[in-house]
Amino acid sequence: MRAGAGAVCRVVPRARVRSGGVGEKPSGRLHGPPPRQGWDMPETTVTLSEEVREALAERRPVVALESTIIAHGLPRPRNLAVARELEDLVRAGGAVPATIAVLDGVARVGLDKDQVERIAAGPGVRKLGHRDLAPALAAGASGATTVSATAFLAARAGIRVFATGGLGGVHREWARAQDESADLRLLARTRIAVVCAGVKSILDVPATLQRLETLGVGVLGYATEHFPGFYLTSSGEPVDWTVSSPEEVAAVIRAQDALGGPEAALVVANPVPEREQLDPGLHDRVLARALAECRERGITGQAVTPFLLEYLMRHTGGASLEANLAAVRGNVRLAARVAAAL
Repeated sequence: MRAGAGAVCRVVPRARVRSGGVGEKPSGRLHGPPPRQGWDMPETTVTLSEEVREALAERRPVVALESTIIAHGLPRPRNLAVARELEDLVRAGGAVPATIAVLDGVARVGLDKDQVERIAAGPGVRKLGHRDLAPALAAGASGATTVSATAFLAARAGIRVFATGGLGGVHREWARAQDESADLRLLARTRIAVVCAGVKSILDVPATLQRLETLGVGVLGYATEHFPGFYLTSSGEPVDWTVSSPEEVAAVIRAQDALGGPEAALVVANPVPEREQLDPGLHDRVLARALAECRERGITGQAVTPFLLEYLMRHTGGASLEANLAAVRGNVRLAARVAAAL
């Protein structure tokens, strides 16, 4: 039996996963959960689309995709076009896309066309990390899932591969603010392979790598000996292990499953192509100004990351956004190939 097949059998029963989507009739309901009277206990934990459920049951490759890039990461209407493009890239790689979000208090793994459009256009779509899932389900809320929430829900559904742009990590000046992304601890206890372009370059990359080591999260450099820098091909930090093909990544995933032990993730660090990276000199100049302004304005906590990313986009003339999208496309293509190799 393949490692990917074992993951489905082992994880799904614990997740209370069911199939169903808009237009289907799960558990006697036609269009999702009934209206909530205040805060109520959700009937289900995770709902799979019919396509995703069938793919998992038939041991076909599936790739999880986050939805925050759709709802909060891109301007309209480009966000919807990118969402469709990423799903098409997964299909072109021989896998089934599973875009993940919470709609009306139901965690959905695999969205149909109308649901993707709702995430892209909905004015009330919240940004949900892993810690926000329980309140969102209980309140009947709708939201786009971040890396931590997407990884958690994908693993609960039995999906083994997840593609995203860049991870969160340890923030600069951690000793003063002790600001660290929830992504790291969640990945330390979630068995999933995350294909990404490293961590966001606005963060403290060496400290983040040290934290991943402490938490027992494996890191592979894909066709590189250096950890990627999100917008940049290289952060300058070395990686301990390098792989050069989807088959080699799949072999590591199988070995991880065979070993058992702590349910930690595997980070597959895939650099943005050098020709598509943000100019390193421009990146460093603009980021230095952004960090200085952040300190001057007293911006702290969760407001830091969106401020810095927005600053970079405005002061690079949109070049940082294009580098981000180039990285995401490359990660999605690689994730589909890895899932197929499993």
